[in-house]
Amino acid sequence: MRLGGPLFAKYADPESWAREVITLGYRAAYCPVGPEASDAETAQYEAAAKQAGIIIAECGAWSNPISQDEHERKNAVDKCVTMLAHADRIGARCCVNIAGARGKMWDGPHPDNLSGETFDMIVSSVRSIVDAVKPARAFYTLETMPWIFPDSAESYLRLIKAINRKQFAVHFDPVNIVNCPERYFDTGTMLRECFRKLGRYIKSCHAKDTLIEEKLTLHINEVRPGLGVLDYRVYLSELNKLGDIPLMLEHLPNADDYRLAADHIRGIAKDEGIVL
Repeated sequence: MRLGGPLFAKYADPESWAREVITLGYRAAYCPVGPEASDAETAQYEAAAKQAGIIIAECGAWSNPISQDEHERKNAVDKCVTMLAHADRIGARCCVNIAGARGKMWDGPHPDNLSGETFDMIVSSVRSIVDAVKPARAFYTLETMPWIFPDSAESYLRLIKAINRKQFAVHFDPVNIVNCPERYFDTGTMLRECFRKLGRYIKSCHAKDTLIEEKLTLHINEVRPGLGVLDYRVYLSELNKLGDIPLMLEHLPNADDYRLAADHIRGIAKDEGIVL
């Protein structure tokens, strides 16, 4: 297992990028350059990562491949194809996106999000993306979400079976599927179930936390690791069994918050005898 997160310092070349990753105590990193980078530059960053012992965890393809707007949908699929090809080129573990959404908000709730029709649309869009690229190294993955497939270990397994592509795998963000009190008050059981069912497919993970508000009707917020109830002892222990999997911090406002989040996770890892 390897902890990683975004960089706040500017870097001008692969060597300064790698130094900054190591300075922050990370052994995993987000993709350092975009798809516009030349093959030579991409190869230099891949070489610098290998030299420094850094895993490039993921390339983001954030978009809506199942949008009801044809233009948006086409652009989203094209973006996913581009980013998956880039992930394969630079040696990233995966290209990650969400499945999309049926409403105007690309990642928002909608009455049709959990319908059978939407499930079939996700299957079709993922197949088209993977088949267009035919990646040799990187995997295309969908981040778990609270109101769109995959929203549970079971729905993720259904997608894996239906999509039926070797280079489709799992991006695991447990906080995103803590979407009800049953899961919230027993995250350890939820985590163990997810790792039992999905562990062999997981390529990268996100590190966040979850906190319920004491007001009606139900409000569950994303917070900095250490400020919520996610059972990080179970999370890290289960993740550690999988070997060299990136655990990437995200969605924090500044460098200080990332430092505090990393300190919290490292403290638990040390108590559990886990090397990050």
